[in-house]
Amino acid sequence: MTGHSTPAQGGVTDDPIAIGTMLYTLVEPHRGHEVAYNRWYERDHFYAGCQIGAYNFAGARFVATAPLKDLRYPSGEGALVADPAIGSYLGVYYVLDGHHDEWNRWAVDQVNALHAAGRMFEHRDHIHTGLYHFEWEHRRDTDGVPAELTLDHRFAGMASVFLEPADGVTGEQVGTWLRENYLPSVLPGSSVATVLGFSPLPLLADAPGDVPRGETLDERVLALCFVDETPDGSWDEVFAPLGKAATDAGVASVIWASPFIGAVPGTDTYTDQLWSDQ
Repeated sequence: MTGHSTPAQGGVTDDPIAIGTMLYTLVEPHRGHEVAYNRWYERDHFYAGCQIGAYNFAGARFVATAPLKDLRYPSGEGALVADPAIGSYLGVYYVLDGHHDEWNRWAVDQVNALHAAGRMFEHRDHIHTGLYHFEWEHRRDTDGVPAELTLDHRFAGMASVFLEPADGVTGEQVGTWLRENYLPSVLPGSSVATVLGFSPLPLLADAPGDVPRGETLDERVLALCFVDETPDGSWDEVFAPLGKAATDAGVASVIWASPFIGAVPGTDTYTDQLWSDQ
């Protein structure tokens, strides 16, 4: 299933609201500041930094507790995030198709203005912040949750999987292998409901300096996998075997796979469960 699926009911042939691009921002609060960070982000920055912008039509926050971080792979050199203990909070935002440039210009100007106004939180580190273009979706159920509703549906959890294509393999070919080979073999009967595929986009040159820059890897694939139950329940059957399966097929290597659960707005839930020594 590629692009935007069309429901059978009501004679609808096109979904008028469609994902064009996505902002993925993985952050680590400094020790001792996790509650303050959580409150600043959910009560100010989630809205002022993204949601009030035109064409930013959906957003959600996720968290990785210490037991979930134990499932991450790989670690060390070559991994997207070398240390599995960092990268506790994730924000994901969807931007309406056809309006990326307008939203991106607004977003950079807005965050720079928030910096100037002293409305940014210094006790945190950006671990990975990137912009991504929506490429495809694959649903376990034909009439399952569509791509555009995956953040508002409030799934119990989500897994992020970054894949680096093998030499001579394109990101499109990796996506095809996932949709036609791997996902159909593991999703039926699992709690994994909807998988979305993305490719990377460059940041603007004047984006805030605290956002790390990396090389533009046009062929890298990011898969967001939304699950009906907490992702640790499907990890051994769906996500843990993916790295070996992709390597054995000669299509890609998994450079980071991490489970997350949904943050609970208006609470400090999980702030005391981020690290194993808390």
